[in-house]
Amino acid sequence: MYSVTAELSRLAGWTAFDVNDHEAAQRHFIQALRLARAGGDVQLGCYVLATMAMQALMRGFHTEAIDMTEGAFERAKGAAAPRVPAFAKLIEARAHARADDGRAACRALADSETLLARAHAGADEPHWIDFYSHARLSADAAEVFRDLRKPKQSITWHRQAAAMAPGVYTRSVGMRLAIVATAHLQNRELDQGLDLGNKAVEVLSRVSSKRAHAYVHELTSALTPWRAEPQVQDFLHRARSVGSAA
Repeated sequence: MYSVTAELSRLAGWTAFDVNDHEAAQRHFIQALRLARAGGDVQLGCYVLATMAMQALMRGFHTEAIDMTEGAFERAKGAAAPRVPAFAKLIEARAHARADDGRAACRALADSETLLARAHAGADEPHWIDFYSHARLSADAAEVFRDLRKPKQSITWHRQAAAMAPGVYTRSVGMRLAIVATAHLQNRELDQGLDLGNKAVEVLSRVSSKRAHAYVHELTSALTPWRAEPQVQDFLHRARSVGSAA
């Protein structure tokens, strides 16, 4: 009962995070941690802590996010199925990338990939972590390398993610398109960036998510060198339809 209630509290926290209500998200996440501890569910506690780290890194608190993921990983040692600490290492990689520490980001990403290779769906794998697959790792790796301003590597990881995940959620598709569009712009490829950017806007215009819209804002910021171009002006006008600060 404690574990099920903890899962529901984590989901409530994630929903609040998605709509930018960070205070409510933190309250729900902390409650989820307490419930997981009360139920002796180490795996779920580690997952909640990694989720809190994602909230922290998206808010710009990179050091705090890294500390949380390291704590989650240490607690998961010997007490969790491989997919659980693998996810913690993925979020650590994203936090290091946001902090512009390429070496640490690559190391954490490699650790996550190694752990994920050991994972096997089955009785020992919690149902709430089955979303974390090589397709998800590849999609997040594209974001890691975009944040590190290594666009070619970001685009390569995106292609792997697209090849492995034909049925992912609409919001995830839109965010990944915005990420790789930004990577193309970092690589000075305006046409490719606008093409994928328009697809991202089309997808995310149907999604109500402050977190997803933030990716469009990052994309529009990357268009600064070309703002005078007519096609860019047209895109910026369309981007406003998803509520980004274009």
